[in-house]
Amino acid sequence: MSVQRRRGQRVRVWRTAELVDNRGNKVITADPAGPVEVRAAIIPQRSSKAEVPGQQQINVVRLVVNADLEGVSLWSRVEYAGREWDVVSPPAYHHGDRRTRHWSIDIRERP
Repeated sequence: MSVQRRRGQRVRVWRTAELVDNRGNKVITADPAGPVEVRAAIIPQRSSKAEVPGQQQINVVRLVVNADLEGVSLWSRVEYAGREWDVVSPPAYHHGDRRTRHWSIDIRERP
């Protein structure tokens, strides 16, 4: 495990769960059972500040987490730095030896 992931920042991740709504439809959503706390290396990807009223601020970062984190998809939710984030793209698995394999997850701050 890399030093960045071992000593990284604490992040809470809600895995994806398939539930049945009150109409009997299958719905994919963040798991209501609760989050999993992991350590992650944080890499800023892109951001833009809203300078004019009506514009939207965009803040995207990449989480690098251990390979044993399963069940994360586009419908998952993340809590990082006291704010809620959405998963932007499907998590990418990077295979390597035991110390270097990891997941990369791009997340965007909720407005």
